[in-house]
Amino acid sequence: MFGISPLGWIHTIGSLPAIPAALYMFATRGRIVPRSTAGAVYFVSMLIGAVTVFLVAHQPVSYGIGAATLLLLLAGYGIERVPGSAARYVETVCLSLTAFLLMLPTVTEILRRVPDGHPLVTDLKSPLLLGARAALLAILVVGLTAQIIVLRRHGRVAAN
Repeated sequence: MFGISPLGWIHTIGSLPAIPAALYMFATRGRIVPRSTAGAVYFVSMLIGAVTVFLVAHQPVSYGIGAATLLLLLAGYGIERVPGSAARYVETVCLSLTAFLLMLPTVTEILRRVPDGHPLVTDLKSPLLLGARAALLAILVVGLTAQIIVLRRHGRVAAN
């Protein structure tokens, strides 16, 4: 179904819980919060997806996205151990970028595979696909800007 191999299904199903976990944290906390139940689900799901992409990828860019996701995920979850005021910013930026890197291939694969047998997009240069990717980039830029502004405000309130 949808031209996905059994290993591809493991990759897809393993990484799928990261999407609602990220949406929940963005909606309730404004960012991905590593030290929460949803944060733990996000980490495990993203780790499964980022590691298994190396086994299912067909395009060289997929390896780059997988490697970048792994690095950003580990940096975002590991930065709390580093003292300093910049840690929360690095954590937020890294983990928001992982959500972007999750959604970029997700949207691409959905548009290229659904509906089964007659996908919405057959060409990587399709206006629909390019528009969807541009929308994801715009959400990333606006979202990161808002997150940084909120973090700065909280930092100023805490300092006063």
